[in-house]
Amino acid sequence: MNLLDFLFPKTCIGCNKFGSYFCDNCVSEIKQSELVCPFCERASLGGAVHPVCKRKYGLDGLWSLGIYQGSLRKSIQKLKYKWVSEMAKDLVNITLTYWALNSPIILDEVKKDQGKSWVVTSVPLYPSRQKWRGFNQSELLARLFAAKLGLKYENTLKRIRNTKPQMKLLSPERKQNIKNAFVLAPNSSLITHNVLLVDDVWTTGSTLKECCYQLKRGKAKKVWALTIAR
Repeated sequence: MNLLDFLFPKTCIGCNKFGSYFCDNCVSEIKQSELVCPFCERASLGGAVHPVCKRKYGLDGLWSLGIYQGSLRKSIQKLKYKWVSEMAKDLVNITLTYWALNSPIILDEVKKDQGKSWVVTSVPLYPSRQKWRGFNQSELLARLFAAKLGLKYENTLKRIRNTKPQMKLLSPERKQNIKNAFVLAPNSSLITHNVLLVDDVWTTGSTLKECCYQLKRGKAKKVWALTIAR
């Protein structure tokens, strides 16, 4: 045990048991749901967009670890608002353990060319917001995923508007709030790349869809969204 663990011992988000942020029992209780098409949000095999739902600048798929409730909800709230960034490592490990057991379609997509055409990116925060918080939780998760999967991480997007928090808005307001909030980052080249776009939560999908729009306009071939919860 290192000094930090001694002074600030980890406790399970779900049941407060000492030792880790997620005990085995609480991990087993993470509620899975049917994966859905990111366009119509109806059940879809592996989370791939339905053929009839495909759009030129739309997402190609959506994969989420579980439902935004219980220990997943608590962990994401702490990750965002209480600065427990180390918890991100556990969330990524839980996701990849699930992938190893279930081999989702998105993992098969990445494996087709040993990941050579894939990059990992994240939803950016507005600079002043990131400075205040000290880190971007989505970037933290994305960098961990990239390292574990042996893929390259790139900051492909830049947030140019300091938008209102999405959680305080209704669905139609969210779409308008986030419109034109992102641009491609300088020197970002996506012509030969597929993109794994990482965020913590999918609610209405407005933010991830707007990010995808910019990535596809930047010539990204495929864009899959990956979130911890939905």
